[in-house]
Amino acid sequence: MSVEDLTAEQIMTRVLVTVTAEESPLMAWELMRRADVHHLPVVDDACHVLGILTREDVAATWCGGGPDEHSRRQVRSLLGRRRLPKVGPGQTLSRITCVMLDVGCDAVPVVSTAGRLLGLITVSDVLKAVSGRAVRDEERGERGRTRERGEVRTGLFHLNPVLPPD
Repeated sequence: MSVEDLTAEQIMTRVLVTVTAEESPLMAWELMRRADVHHLPVVDDACHVLGILTREDVAATWCGGGPDEHSRRQVRSLLGRRRLPKVGPGQTLSRITCVMLDVGCDAVPVVSTAGRLLGLITVSDVLKAVSGRAVRDEERGERGRTRERGEVRTGLFHLNPVLPPD
């Protein structure tokens, strides 16, 4: 199998930290910082992708206000109107890179046919695949467990802040 024939399912990041559109940019920034990620998928209650929030999105809208002001805003206001390309788990690396180049984005969500978030492919994932450093499940044996063909396992983490009472 050539590099171009690798699929989204084989190279995507499966364990993701996500936020809802109602979350604050301050919380999103803290999640990105703690998880050491540059992209946060923004999802609704059914795990449908509404957008991808980047560190640059948050930093570009940071104004002189303090934490209180930034905790009152919502991530929704940072998503803008840019196109959000999505790919399916069977899409090839060649097709995924074309989508990323055509839209000018550095992260693409991988979604099921029902539109649910399965994973995320970033430029780093593409570089790992091209360099041969992407570890495919079949090569590592999924830690000795068998998988059914076509099954995609992911982990999504929704964090809800606990705020002190007013």
